[in-house]
Amino acid sequence: MTAADGPAPPRAANIRDVARLAGVSHQTVSRVLNGHPSLRAETRDRVLAAMEELSFRPNRAARALVTSRSTTIGVLVSKGFEYGPAASLQAIDSAAREAGYGVDVAHLDDVDDGSIRSALDRLLAHGVDGLIILAPQTRTLAEIEHLSITLPFVTVHSAQGHDDHRLSVDQSGGAALATRHLIDLGHRRIAHIAGPDGWFETEARIRGYRRAMRDAGLDPEPLLAGTWTADSGYRAGRTLLAGASSRGVTAVFSSNDQMALGLLHALREGGRSVPEDMSVVGFDDVPEAAHYQPPLTTVRQDFPELGRRCVARLLGLIGEAEPVRDGDAAPEVRTELVSRGSTARPPS
Repeated sequence: MTAADGPAPPRAANIRDVARLAGVSHQTVSRVLNGHPSLRAETRDRVLAAMEELSFRPNRAARALVTSRSTTIGVLVSKGFEYGPAASLQAIDSAAREAGYGVDVAHLDDVDDGSIRSALDRLLAHGVDGLIILAPQTRTLAEIEHLSITLPFVTVHSAQGHDDHRLSVDQSGGAALATRHLIDLGHRRIAHIAGPDGWFETEARIRGYRRAMRDAGLDPEPLLAGTWTADSGYRAGRTLLAGASSRGVTAVFSSNDQMALGLLHALREGGRSVPEDMSVVGFDDVPEAAHYQPPLTTVRQDFPELGRRCVARLLGLIGEAEPVRDGDAAPEVRTELVSRGSTARPPS
């Protein structure tokens, strides 16, 4: 090289450079890249910090040549704008990128067999290494049950079959948590705005609500129908206020935060104060929930943890990491109650 050529460009950091900086073995760095579930959180964080400091980015093309894999995960997702599926998809994408994988998303226009098969064919044509099926409708999973999928796959929010392939948030437990919170405050007549028919979340949250009521020796109220939207929550609130059966109801558990927002509107319009006259609990903890009027008590789902576990389980099935079995990690991610200003003891 002549002086005119200038200094050689700096060498890109490799996996052994990351290992030296983090004070771990290169095998540990590989496990972090592949989403291995057995690593301690502090070890994973130390490795990720070293990667960031060194501007280390896994070379997906090189990995594909060595492993004969595309290092791409296919995600089959129902088309829609609900917060839960959207947050799950974002969490899966983040966890996949952390593991050195790309994500190829196919949206379902419908939940019939032809649409599902067409979306799967597109993902398979792109050479994905495995599939994550993010389709919370019971009909979608029923259609997929009839298809012969030979590629490694994981289903999210499925409540049936394929134990080694299934992961979800504990929807029923979260609904019971919300209902027990109201019961513990002293409420005895608690209404429930349910989600649309045919969704796993709807059915699981109804079960949790009813179980908590019956465990406390209380009768569940007739369900109020919703469609996940604020408009449907508003209509359910109007129905509640207009019905004779609403007399004596002092609290409502809404199956998601958007419907709770519409309910708050209907209650305010109907002259009911929250929480003085009526307590309200939602589900999801959307980013705006803390800024509702009043700030909404709700159930938080740990979507980042769901995404991490989902990708780790799929990589175990692919063979890029140790297999994750139900004995190693519970298939359901726990929920937590976030208490804010929309709940209080019932009026005397």
